[in-house]
Amino acid sequence: MDYRAEMMHRFTADEVAEIDAALRACGERDIPEITRETFPLPGFGPRIQALRDQLLDGRGVVLMRGFPRERYSADEMARIYIGLGVHFGIPTAQSWQGQLLGSVIDIADVVEKVRGYNAGGHMNFHIDGSACDIVALMCLRAAKSGGASRIVSVAALHNALLATRPDLVEVLYRGFYHRNHEMDALHSLFPAQSDHRLPFLSQRDGRITCLASGCIRYAVQYGGVDMTPLEVEAYDTWQRMAQSEEFFLDMNFEEGDIQFLNNRSVMHARTDYEDHPEVSRRRHLLRLWLRVPEWPAREPNQIFMNEVDCRHWQEKNRRPFMDLPSRYLAELTAAQERRIREAAVLRPDATAGSYASAGAWMRARAAAGPAS
Repeated sequence: MDYRAEMMHRFTADEVAEIDAALRACGERDIPEITRETFPLPGFGPRIQALRDQLLDGRGVVLMRGFPRERYSADEMARIYIGLGVHFGIPTAQSWQGQLLGSVIDIADVVEKVRGYNAGGHMNFHIDGSACDIVALMCLRAAKSGGASRIVSVAALHNALLATRPDLVEVLYRGFYHRNHEMDALHSLFPAQSDHRLPFLSQRDGRITCLASGCIRYAVQYGGVDMTPLEVEAYDTWQRMAQSEEFFLDMNFEEGDIQFLNNRSVMHARTDYEDHPEVSRRRHLLRLWLRVPEWPAREPNQIFMNEVDCRHWQEKNRRPFMDLPSRYLAELTAAQERRIREAAVLRPDATAGSYASAGAWMRARAAAGPAS
């Protein structure tokens, strides 16, 4: 399958001009203030509705390409991204911090206890939680090398496994216990861990949906859940099949690309990549979680992270303009510089130049412990 022919929308000159006019009309609004009304797309908006239909009833993937990234600042690109996103669905908070616009960037050497999207390297196949119907990614800055988006069809995996190991499919329909990430759990209105199994796979009206969330791993690591050998085999077999060239498709991100995925029926992963040491130069994607009320509802027993918590996080913890890239990167750069200074004081004989990256240097300092 060639995604350039079957899953791609290339921006036309007229669409770029309409988006640019909407950006000027939008002005310096904060992210929650950007709506269909404040970011009007009278010509392109109906086309977006057709693209959204493809996510539900077509390939489940749309990649928008050809937007002139070089003409716009990072903050302008963020507002354009939100402006397009609100024509697909309703943005929802992505963590206890309440951000509507997530930054997918490696900050594991700068911030403690990060979730997977803020750690670098390869990622296994997953679904981004049950709070959203569409997950979207915009490429602000590409990696030094690597970092392709890898996608796979849930239905294709389901049908292939059903034909060979129906006993494992039965295990996946029964599902697994889930547990929130530590900080999300701390700020949640609900218990940290589910009191019942959530179906990994579910089917309704001919639609097969998946809940392959990292919350399964947290329940095992921190919640004391023991998986049976058959459950481990079912989960590992599913991931192994997804990693097979027979099923997955890689999409290489160009700067300015925007990828929209059906977060129920398409799993996504990330290939390994080489990055820059400075936070300000690292691979940086912007992420949106979008709810689509017009779509058929997800099965109630397949929802763990829910709309109530997301709304609570946004109302309680979100700071104005916090998720704009300029402010986010400025805060991270300052934190990185502060940690490097602190490490130099603890171990003055070590220098950042002796390591491949600032992140490697920080990890080496942490492993060595304080100087005697």
